[in-house]
Amino acid sequence: MSDVLYDQRQVKRARYAVAAVFAVHGAVTGSFATRVPWIQDHASVSAGQLGLALAFPALGASVAMPLAGSISHRFGARNALRGLISLWTLSLVLPSVSPNLVALCLALFVYGATAGMADVAMNALGVEIENRLGRSIMSSLHGMWSVGTLIGSAAGTLAAHLGSDARLHHALAAAVLTCLGLLACRWVPDLQPAEDEEPPPRFALPPKSALLIGAVGFCAVFAEGASLDWSAVYLRDQLETSAGLAAACTTGFTLTMAVARLAGDRIVDRYGSVRTVRAGGLLAALGGLLIVTARNPAMAMTGFALMGLGIAVVVPLCFAAAGRSGSNPSLAIAGVATITYTSGLVAPSAIGTIAQATSLLVSFILVTVLASGLVAFAGVLRGGDRDRPKISPPAAAVPGPRP
Repeated sequence: MSDVLYDQRQVKRARYAVAAVFAVHGAVTGSFATRVPWIQDHASVSAGQLGLALAFPALGASVAMPLAGSISHRFGARNALRGLISLWTLSLVLPSVSPNLVALCLALFVYGATAGMADVAMNALGVEIENRLGRSIMSSLHGMWSVGTLIGSAAGTLAAHLGSDARLHHALAAAVLTCLGLLACRWVPDLQPAEDEEPPPRFALPPKSALLIGAVGFCAVFAEGASLDWSAVYLRDQLETSAGLAAACTTGFTLTMAVARLAGDRIVDRYGSVRTVRAGGLLAALGGLLIVTARNPAMAMTGFALMGLGIAVVVPLCFAAAGRSGSNPSLAIAGVATITYTSGLVAPSAIGTIAQATSLLVSFILVTVLASGLVAFAGVLRGGDRDRPKISPPAAAVPGPRP
């Protein structure tokens, strides 16, 4: 068997391994989200205090993400991912055992910090494998994250329905997901830094290119967060639909996102990142127009579906572009991840604040304007389309500063 065929098999196996890690990461998120009401009751916190505590994951992620590059440089990509994904899965236990507000805030800070570092490490490996394959895979990797979230949410919903203690549920989930994550990491590339490669700074501000790419991701994640948290409320309040139909709209939006991400790589390979994001921006803007002009539930649900379809592949392409944007891919990926995390945190509260001051309709006009920004600023992702070698040399360096 030729070395080229052997390398191709190794890289394809690595792709599936990293996809499994993405699914594990998403499953932790889904497992946590479904048990937030139980955690609130256990910690005896009010709705306002819970809102404060839920800001700490994004804070922890923002602080810790820039550290991921130096960890990968020191321990190698495989060992770094093993450690970080294990810390993330095990941190699932912390919120459910927190007895009060202070403990919950500290637990969620650690939860967010480990999530952010694992996120950067797995996206950096995804970009590296994409380079070796010579075709787009980032969209489907993020699609697997969505699949993992749906699986974790389904399991959490069942556990909540059965009235199980979240401490037991999360302990079992953490154990299973840690084992699955470690098993998947056996087949990711054991990338090591080159001998003459200097270690990245332990903490540094993201490069300018990451800020521009992150701005595109901000628009997409803002629309995603607004749609996930407010679509059901919009249908109920603006169109006076039933609770069941309103909930179905949110579920449909989530499924549309997942399916579009799983199928998105073929479109990206054919048309490139820039044209794909511009077309997606047009679809999302059209969806926004349908939402704000809707006179019946079907029209609004179609609008939310188009919104999900249009923004689905934007964030994966932002990570891919960041990973090929300059001399420090890990730092650029960390910068983009930080901006998108911030957008996901800001969007739901911003929509609520604007709705209280004006109306929910005005809030979604803002979402539509931001979705239109994808069309205008998609050009900053052009670096994600430059030529990629089919197979890289076996001794490729871990994502980080290159000489």
